[in-house]
Amino acid sequence: MPRLLAAAAFVLLTSGPALAQAPISYRVTVPEPEHHWLQVEMTVSDLGAEPLRARMSRSSPGRYAVHEFAKNVFFVEARDGAGRVLRSDRPGVDEWRVAGHDGTVRLTYRIFGDLPDGTYMGVDTTHAHLNMPATFMWAEGFERRPIRVTFAPPAGSNWKVGTQLFPTNDPFTFTAPNLQYFLDSPTELADAVVSAFTVPGASGQPAAIRLFVHSDGTQADVDVLAGMVRRIVLEQIAVFGELPPLEPGSYTFLLDYVPWGDGDGMEHRNSTSISSPGVSLRTEEGRMRALGTISHEFFHAWNVERIRPVGLEPFDFTRENITCCLWLAEGFTQYYGPLTITRAGLGTAAPTGAAVAVLTGAGREVRSAVQMSEHAPFADAGVSVDPHDRSRTFISYYTYGAAIALGLDLSLRQRSGGRETLDDYMRLLWERHGKPGGSEPGYVARPYSLADLRNLLAELTGDRPWSDAFFDRYVEGRDAMAYAPLFAEAGFRLEARSPNAGWAGAFQMQDGNDGLAVTGLVPFATPAYAAGIDQGDVIVSIDGQPATRASWAALGQRRPGESVPVTIRRRDGAMVTSRLTLTANPTLSISSEPNPTPAQQAFRQAWLGSKAR
Repeated sequence: MPRLLAAAAFVLLTSGPALAQAPISYRVTVPEPEHHWLQVEMTVSDLGAEPLRARMSRSSPGRYAVHEFAKNVFFVEARDGAGRVLRSDRPGVDEWRVAGHDGTVRLTYRIFGDLPDGTYMGVDTTHAHLNMPATFMWAEGFERRPIRVTFAPPAGSNWKVGTQLFPTNDPFTFTAPNLQYFLDSPTELADAVVSAFTVPGASGQPAAIRLFVHSDGTQADVDVLAGMVRRIVLEQIAVFGELPPLEPGSYTFLLDYVPWGDGDGMEHRNSTSISSPGVSLRTEEGRMRALGTISHEFFHAWNVERIRPVGLEPFDFTRENITCCLWLAEGFTQYYGPLTITRAGLGTAAPTGAAVAVLTGAGREVRSAVQMSEHAPFADAGVSVDPHDRSRTFISYYTYGAAIALGLDLSLRQRSGGRETLDDYMRLLWERHGKPGGSEPGYVARPYSLADLRNLLAELTGDRPWSDAFFDRYVEGRDAMAYAPLFAEAGFRLEARSPNAGWAGAFQMQDGNDGLAVTGLVPFATPAYAAGIDQGDVIVSIDGQPATRASWAALGQRRPGESVPVTIRRRDGAMVTSRLTLTANPTLSISSEPNPTPAQQAFRQAWLGSKAR
């Protein structure tokens, strides 16, 4: 695809907001990229008489757990406006307090980073991949001040700057209207390949969609990817009816496909930061692999960046951020990611797999979709050294929410004869909670509550009892939807894979010298759990014979309801005899009807077919 915008015009064509007096300024240098650190100089003026309280963030937009970014800071030095060295102290793990200044403090520090992903930062001789909360200190109490940042790449590096920050006449200097916007603006410095195209913007003027790519791909490879991305972008615009207002006039995909990176994708207001060590843009297969995360993250430009739940607005950088509704913010996005790829003609799969995970997941017996969302600060890359039980008590809100989105979409289509769909619900959320905008870039005026979501579904359907029952059972309750009849309408079968086979439970085991060592937690409501088997035990014998993987697998040849004696050795050496009463194998499969009816084909086309004009 020919580039519609030249690489030379990569820096935003619209000028940023006028800077107020005394912006907070940063200068970033990379003296020794081979050693994986950079230097930041932060200058804060017009401080008054109070000490400067400088902080490193403890959390990052798009992440819900605490990440102690201050741990990577070293060589901190403070000076006043006249250049005199000032003493700083540490009232908290993420704080530096500087007193005795003359109204200005220039704080210089170095920070280490070698993980290019959506949460952290990574510096080496090929690039500087900056997640802003992991990189920049900020001045507490001055969060509404404008910000000006200048990047100084290593000499001879040929690095360009990719960012959603507002540009200036200097290609290495950018601005942000406030701290919220600044810390939500990941930045990549690299000898990148750039491609871009335009789509109709919210104001009727063309909006630029740009790919800033650090990879093995050539210009031709990246241009081909841009053409694929354009088709996805148009399908997602069709869901909401319009592109969000992009304050700088563009949206930027920061794509970092280097082998030493980490797989991640992180949404931001007018950009996304995506990394994957296994993607090569030189092949069609690699470009197709890239689309899944690209599609998911772009959908976030509406859903979570502007259609935003309470608990995330405004984002608090000093602690974890908890909300009711990641099942919608992340889960519905997880549903629409592959759906819009299919609608764009770049895939053929229906987004049905999440239903199986929720129907068979042990976690549904423990937590609702809302409670899964509230558990995010512990599950979303949260770090702990003690064992946890999420393997049997947690289903990702991505998966759980995608299953709810799937069930709601098919239910709305079925009960309304195709007049109402999940697209209509998302458009209503956009009109009521996303489109109103905030007081300034980086803020949302009307974050939604769980009650708002319930009320809008009732408004869309005109059926309060049905909508209340849906939320009571499937969102705030732990019931599973009846997916089989919903799938049948679209010509898909959901059925048990081996309904007549005995089953004792699925969990991690490994062969040992004297039996099967149980190395993972045994899920609730399984025959093995009822028999008292769990992590740390060794299954010594099954039906009087030595326990092996083969003898365990042979249980599948027995009938449901059969009772089998087992001998277990506990951690303390105690031997216990119990019985496994087998149940029917719950494993499910989804298949397409070999000869779908015309009605099924029409339903499927209305669901999976293109919506872009």
